[in-house]
Amino acid sequence: MDRTGYANRAVQASAPEGEAAGSQVPSGAAAAGTPVQRPLTLWQWASFGAVRGAVRALYVVLGLRGLYRFGRLFGSAECLINFKRRRRFHATLAHALGRTPTARERRVHARDFFAQRRCDKLFYLVFDAIPRERAISLLTIRNQALLDAAAARGRGVQVATAHHGPMHVMGMLLALRGYKVAGVREPHEGAMRQYVQQLFDRRYPEFRRARVLSSQSFPRAILRTLQEGYVIGSSMDVSRIKAPNQKTVEVDIFGERRRFLSGPIWLALRSKSPVLQAFAVPERDFHYRLDVVEMLLDPETVSDPEAAVDAAMRRYAANIERYVRARPGLVSRVAD
Repeated sequence: MDRTGYANRAVQASAPEGEAAGSQVPSGAAAAGTPVQRPLTLWQWASFGAVRGAVRALYVVLGLRGLYRFGRLFGSAECLINFKRRRRFHATLAHALGRTPTARERRVHARDFFAQRRCDKLFYLVFDAIPRERAISLLTIRNQALLDAAAARGRGVQVATAHHGPMHVMGMLLALRGYKVAGVREPHEGAMRQYVQQLFDRRYPEFRRARVLSSQSFPRAILRTLQEGYVIGSSMDVSRIKAPNQKTVEVDIFGERRRFLSGPIWLALRSKSPVLQAFAVPERDFHYRLDVVEMLLDPETVSDPEAAVDAAMRRYAANIERYVRARPGLVSRVAD
């Protein structure tokens, strides 16, 4: 079990051309190193189609704001009855806060966790039914100038993301903005996400520029993607290191020493790509905000690579701790 709670068991990411987000990326035009997926079964198509049809019906009747309120209500009810997941979230919350949370904190943050997860899933399923311009207007990007300046160098951008916030939703919105999206994911993608991705591929051809790179792919595939001007968001806050030869850095986070992956930053150094850090922050009524926090590493100014990577990873961990403590309910997964 991962004590930090917010960390996934996978290296998961996605990003756009001038932006980034560890997120859901469509499977349309995958590059070398793309994970091989099993085709969806007829039963999966039928069952997912039924769920999607019900969500779209709610969207037609309630509108986008009404669907958001329905999601919050549904998630709040789920919080009341799913006591096992709620108990795990309470343990995650205590660890993130560094103390025993009050009864009010447990209640408020747990409700936010369940409600936001439900809203993100509803938005994910109905996304392709939202008019294009309306969907684009739902995204706000803070510090976009830094993002665009980094992308303008023409060497791609490595964006350090985290398992905190709805990065899969952020990836869809960024792709719709026209950004070239690349993502590093587990070899076996969830069937529901495959289903939704295929629907998006059909409606929005620009998604087909997206690339999905397996977390087990060779570094050459990731380097090539950077060299072609993509922005790759990589979540390095994994719960465990799967291979002993993976590059890691020990950092302080939530009062303990943890090892996070540093390989994505080393690849960025090798390709002379700037490294930024960004978070996905949901707001009311299905509005989302991408916070581009800072440039963790500028390869043009690095004289001591080891020291530069270590410093970048320490700032990466400190920023994660700050964002998690500000919105504990946005953890993307509570450890089982």
